[in-house]
Amino acid sequence: MNIRRATPADLEHLAPLFDAYRQFYEKPSNPALARSFLSERLARSESVIFLAFDAEQRAIGFTQLYPSFSSVSAGRTFILNDLFVSPDARRSGAGAALLQAAVDFGRTANAIELELSTAVSNHGAQALYEREGWKRDQEFFVYRLRLQSS
Repeated sequence: MNIRRATPADLEHLAPLFDAYRQFYEKPSNPALARSFLSERLARSESVIFLAFDAEQRAIGFTQLYPSFSSVSAGRTFILNDLFVSPDARRSGAGAALLQAAVDFGRTANAIELELSTAVSNHGAQALYEREGWKRDQEFFVYRLRLQSS
């Protein structure tokens, strides 16, 4: 397995995975939207994306980090917003390897923490996160105010 940071040249590998990720969260397939969204993030350096490739150099997963900051801790953080592994590649170690790439990147960037959220029903992902040492927040509730329909 090979994990590397994605560049705009990787859109052909990345966009189908991102489209499948959105479908996992019950959004309709929209390959053009997936490609456009990712192209903008990469071109503007608004996110950091890591891609996982199997031994045959087939793209099998990705994770996407968005930079942020903690005012209270006065330091850089990253939001691990997306983690997806193709269904046929799950339990191959790709998810754990992508998480480790995110952790290594965060440490290199001198971040104080990484944060993620997942669906309450996504028990497989929760088990992976907990195996990898992530802790469920017991101090804060998350609130959202929807400004546009998605």
